[in-house]
Amino acid sequence: MKIRNFVHKGLKRLYLEEIPKGLPPDAVDKLRKMLTFLQDIEDPDELRSIPVWKAHMLKGGRKGIWSLHVTRNWRLTFAIDAAEGEVFDVNLEDYH
Repeated sequence: MKIRNFVHKGLKRLYLEEIPKGLPPDAVDKLRKMLTFLQDIEDPDELRSIPVWKAHMLKGGRKGIWSLHVTRNWRLTFAIDAAEGEVFDVNLEDYH
């Protein structure tokens, strides 16, 4: 899937320029792997193939948003437009 856009500027910089500025240093390698995985998946169900990422969809007002576990409090969140084959609104957030 193509990554359409980023909410988090640091993630965008890491993805496009390989510059980790603005990201937690202990999470950079994991975030690289997650972004690469997102661009390579063909079906959202593939997200659950890596159990340690604890992939799940959010509920309530954030229904339709996926979440992947990065570190203790940080999550990589995004939405998927299956019709267009795109991941969008990719963000790194502490929503707990």
